[in-house]
Amino acid sequence: MPATKAYGAHSATTPLVPLTIERREPHPHDVQIEIKYCGVCHSDLHTVRNEWHNAIYPCVPGHEIVGIVTAVGSHVKKFKVGDKAAVGCLVDSCRECDNCKDGLEQYCHQGPTGTYCAPDKISGGHTHGGYSKGIVVHEDFVLHIADNLPLDAAAPLLCAGITTYSPLRHWKVGKGTRVGILGLGGLGHMGVKLAAAMGAEVTMLSHTPSKEKDAKRLGAHKFVLTSDEAQVKSVMGYFDFILDTVSADHDYNFYLGLLRTSGVMVCVGAPSAPATVPAFNLIFGRKSIAGSLIGGLPETQEMLDFCAEHNIVSDIELIRMDQINEAYERLLKSDVKYRFVIDMSTL
Repeated sequence: MPATKAYGAHSATTPLVPLTIERREPHPHDVQIEIKYCGVCHSDLHTVRNEWHNAIYPCVPGHEIVGIVTAVGSHVKKFKVGDKAAVGCLVDSCRECDNCKDGLEQYCHQGPTGTYCAPDKISGGHTHGGYSKGIVVHEDFVLHIADNLPLDAAAPLLCAGITTYSPLRHWKVGKGTRVGILGLGGLGHMGVKLAAAMGAEVTMLSHTPSKEKDAKRLGAHKFVLTSDEAQVKSVMGYFDFILDTVSADHDYNFYLGLLRTSGVMVCVGAPSAPATVPAFNLIFGRKSIAGSLIGGLPETQEMLDFCAEHNIVSDIELIRMDQINEAYERLLKSDVKYRFVIDMSTL
């Protein structure tokens, strides 16, 4: 599929428009996928507008990709034509460093190849993402989707799902764990669903009282309004684990106070301003702040299988491709419950 219809931006200040990109013909280990749906991640917006200073134009975003295999290379063993398939945030890595060998390709020492706006070692150009009709990816970076997962609602699992699943698994969240989820957005709503399915006691932490009903619908057992002093006092020193999904600037120290001894707060949101955390807020209580980045390919497949077993998908709003610029503006206002997904048949 050399010439492929897509949607992308030509600069940081112009809207996304229709364009044509080049995809390679499948190499021996490649899988060619007709993209059916692509989720819209806040990272897409940041990158298109070059807010992280990593954009390469033309920029075709999208790393929550699901579709159907339409062709495979001669040496492909993991997929066949007609299979459901998915591609997440990565399409390559060095394969040789310790992290890659451990299935932690997201932490590749040489830097993994992102699904879009990354130097493409094969073509010599740069990668283009899922806001397109199709994609060609090495089979090692393609994932299986179970038949019981609807493709449209499964798309956000490839970023929002694995971003929240990976830290929950790494810190062994499960039965008997008291988990606080900070922020009820695209990431937070997945964190609630996954932590509850793992058997944890889940509390939604929010400054918005209207989110209590939805949080409990999604699986939260408790709700704490963080602007209510009495409610906050009732959970001081309470949580084993807090998953912080908030990307807006906020005070980490406030939430460290909610951790019990040896508790950990893991940041998966990315606020723009540096945080100030006095050492004493960590020392007294042996508390930790940590970060986590998506997941490697083995863990991402594990997450998809876990979601299939527990019938977990994202809550989505399906949009047409030509609604993407409007969707970006709504994303800035948090006007979505909880993830936009593009129907690629509309491209």
